[in-house]
Amino acid sequence: MATAEVRAEITTFRGEMQRFPPAPLRETPGLDVNFGRMIILGFESSCDETGVAVVCTERGLLAHALHTQIAMHADYGGVVPELASRDHIRRALPLTTEVLAQAGLVLGDVDAIAYTAGPGLAGALLVGASVAQSMAWTLGVPAIPIHHLEGHLLSPRLATPQPAFPFVALLVSGGHTQLMRVDGVGRYELLGETLDDAAGEAFDKSAKLLGLGYPGGPALSALAEQGDADRFELPRPMLHSGDLDFSFSGLKTAVLTKVKAANANGAMDEQTRADLAAATQRAIVEVLIAKAAKALRQTGLKRLVVAGGVGANRLLRQRLETALRPLKGEAFFPPLALCTDNGAMIAFAAAQRVQAGLWSPEDDPATSLQHAFTVRPRWDLAEVSRA
Repeated sequence: MATAEVRAEITTFRGEMQRFPPAPLRETPGLDVNFGRMIILGFESSCDETGVAVVCTERGLLAHALHTQIAMHADYGGVVPELASRDHIRRALPLTTEVLAQAGLVLGDVDAIAYTAGPGLAGALLVGASVAQSMAWTLGVPAIPIHHLEGHLLSPRLATPQPAFPFVALLVSGGHTQLMRVDGVGRYELLGETLDDAAGEAFDKSAKLLGLGYPGGPALSALAEQGDADRFELPRPMLHSGDLDFSFSGLKTAVLTKVKAANANGAMDEQTRADLAAATQRAIVEVLIAKAAKALRQTGLKRLVVAGGVGANRLLRQRLETALRPLKGEAFFPPLALCTDNGAMIAFAAAQRVQAGLWSPEDDPATSLQHAFTVRPRWDLAEVSRA
């Protein structure tokens, strides 16, 4: 049963929907779409960012807007799922209005609506799916569910120069750390993944041990700029494992041991904290680089795409480009503004799937009550890969 507050927010949402200019009625959802040129509105709401964007299959990214909930969750030291869901409801329509205005469009110009269907927080995903499918039904256009990680994986192709297929992708965020071989849109092969904590999670947990604020990863990286990474020796888990898998839980334990020792000796001052931050960051980055380079050698490929929130880390970007030179490899990153969760990557992934022939109106959940508002909080990327 929804709370009174959530009911009120949904009522407000319905009222705001009426502010949009009416669109031409399309009797059969999706069947009159011109697949040569499409304008796609994308929604991202898998966690604590509400992202909305407009992508044209011919012209690329037209506009995007993002609202982050960092300030709202900071007092709790992490994401509170119910608060995240409520905030997505409040932000979806204002952000939609903003991006349509930026692009010089009205809602009736939209040919399809894409949304993150998983993985992520169930409630947050349901908000995005509800908004997207409600709009799709109202307009009589397709609703296209997108895998969150596929959005990240393809996002560097929004930049110029665009990485050509095939390439190795390093997906590195707070919830995922994976190496993928990518031979085309929808053609993904898992090469390796974390066996426990993700790299972003290692950043966040270590930051918490150091008494840093939320979100921990960026705070730790900022503090590391002032530190001496050579002062503390930390492990590089699975660095020489012979495979392409990762493990970061042991690193977190080692950081905890160093923090306890410094506190016990009365040595935990600001410089010690900065030195530990620098050592932690370097340990994580060195493992990521070593595994990524090994993946290029193993596959024989020369292009490495880095995506996900940790892809914004400055040390990772600097060290990776240097490490790939002996391999004659090249690293590609999304623009910094698109490293975190965002609507642009969702709209773009939908455009890429349509253009690759991997989606048709028959796949539209809006045409089937059985699949309406379906989301997948847990969803393996391999399931969206074609043979």
